[in-house]
Amino acid sequence: MDNKTVSHLEHQTVDGTQLNLDALYQICPSCFTETKGEDGQLKHVINFEKLRALLGDNAVEDAPEVYDFTWVGKRAALREAMAPCRKTLRPCPEESVDWDTTKNLYIEGDNLEVLKLLQNSYMGKVKMIYIDPPYNTGNDFVYHDDFKQSIEEFDESNRDEDGNRYRKNTDSNGRFHSDWCSMMYSRLMVARSLLTEDGLLFISIGDEEIDNLRKIADEVFGEYNFRNQIVIRRGAKSVQAQFETWEKLGKDYENILLYSKCNTYKFPQQVRETEDINPPTWNNHWRGTDRPTMRYPLLGIVPSSGQWRWSKERSDTAVSNYSRLQDELNNQNPSDLEVDNWVKKQGKNIDLLRLSANGKPEHFIASNNETLLNSSWMDLLVGSSSEICKLFDTKVFDTAKLSQIIVRMLKFCPSNSTILDFFSGSATTAHAVMQLNAEDGGNRKFIMVQLPEETANDSEAYKAGYKNICEIGKERIRRAGKKIKEEHPEAKDLDVGFRVFKCDESNYKEVALAPKDYDQGQLELLVDNIKDGRSDLDLLFDCMLRWGVTLDLPMSKTEVDGCTIHNVNDGGLVACFDGKVTERVIEAIAEMYPAKVVFRDSSFEEAAQKMNLFEMFKQKCNWTDQEVRNNIKVI
Repeated sequence: MDNKTVSHLEHQTVDGTQLNLDALYQICPSCFTETKGEDGQLKHVINFEKLRALLGDNAVEDAPEVYDFTWVGKRAALREAMAPCRKTLRPCPEESVDWDTTKNLYIEGDNLEVLKLLQNSYMGKVKMIYIDPPYNTGNDFVYHDDFKQSIEEFDESNRDEDGNRYRKNTDSNGRFHSDWCSMMYSRLMVARSLLTEDGLLFISIGDEEIDNLRKIADEVFGEYNFRNQIVIRRGAKSVQAQFETWEKLGKDYENILLYSKCNTYKFPQQVRETEDINPPTWNNHWRGTDRPTMRYPLLGIVPSSGQWRWSKERSDTAVSNYSRLQDELNNQNPSDLEVDNWVKKQGKNIDLLRLSANGKPEHFIASNNETLLNSSWMDLLVGSSSEICKLFDTKVFDTAKLSQIIVRMLKFCPSNSTILDFFSGSATTAHAVMQLNAEDGGNRKFIMVQLPEETANDSEAYKAGYKNICEIGKERIRRAGKKIKEEHPEAKDLDVGFRVFKCDESNYKEVALAPKDYDQGQLELLVDNIKDGRSDLDLLFDCMLRWGVTLDLPMSKTEVDGCTIHNVNDGGLVACFDGKVTERVIEAIAEMYPAKVVFRDSSFEEAAQKMNLFEMFKQKCNWTDQEVRNNIKVI
């Protein structure tokens, strides 16, 4: 059997353009033809003439006037989103909590690079993404993106110790809005691929860039997938503070944009607790009887027709419905469906309360098929700072969101969802996931991604010993997890751990040179292409990333003939990276009936060993030649 049969695992992420080609091939295979690539291998390419014929009059080329949202640097941002990434994620068990059992991830690094690295393993698996990106106020975000803009960007003084450009988007920059749009566009392009088909995207944003963000998100997700623009008030403690907020920031509120990945998404039933049991008092707080035409979004109750207004009899109706519900369901434990059916029978009178199992009153949203929910959440952002301050006993973060706001978003998703936040900041999203899991027994998982931006030397965080934002985020998860477990002793299996990974340069030496370019000293690169200082665990997780295996799976290891065999998810992926792999090692791996197998290329001194490897797996696992080629890789 030919030595070429053992193929190498890719050392970089998939090219974004290839993903688009694969998707198009599923829809229009007749537009594709085959040609030889630079490596001599056949590949699929598009025949544009056939594609134009399929599109008919719906194809536009060089039209004099078209509707489009563009800015300087948009094409470069698109190329950046599509370009493959050669970096890797290196595991850090020493900074993690419950490494062996947790399903949660905390990843340090540039979020565009990390999103690309996650594509193979998490494409179509994330149910909800929440992000709170920088608001472009002039001095609050840094990134590595290279949109080839000005001489100043290439000044050596504008680089960090690793040579990366950390450039703030100051308002003196003539391309102030363009830079911000490019930064968001490339990240949303990649992030969309991670969502499930019925996935949701929530974005917190201020007025500074909301118009541009709406246009970008409409392009990436489709404007028909826009669900709502939800308003959340910024809290102010005094009239003077309100005035200053208005003057400095333009408005006393922030926005949450809500998009779904597909236009068939149906909102689930929503239940929201309230502390007030007395319906008349609850109503009179907003003077519903005095202002019968006022929209009343506070309660979160949405009828089948969407947003609604109070009637003059609203207070009496609320009391009547509340009493009737208690009478009809007294001494019962009704299901949500039973309550929903009861509500539907009431016609337009759906402004009711119900008691939860623990005796707390809840607001009930009857509708489960609306495309729009109430457009104003009256939760104040006041309290977010005090929430994190109570955990740290000092103000370590200035712009933290209130965890209960994110909890409310999480209730739009099933209780076993994977939640991603790639501008995680102080890790409020992780806090919210753990909190809701403790309350309802769910098993949601979080993935936090954050660039390790340094804290200012004069900040409270720095004085408290936190040198970058990631240190704050990880410590918040530790403290919040401990506090939540203390408050919910019944949640014995609550996952408050997380595996830490750090985005780093590739594990492999650069050996992509033509034979004539090698000198004698470089020939040793061909013997072992792994960089010094990289561990088995580094290589194992890199293989998981390249081969589409999620990073939260359980793993174990065994010793055979002095070699370490790593087993991920009970045979999901089995790897051995030691120098000399014996037949006993190969036999032990084959007996695990693995789905995927990885070896180090340098583990085999002769081609005959690789041939024996193939024959043994064919016999032990009953694989065909093609299955062997597909299931065994070397690095």
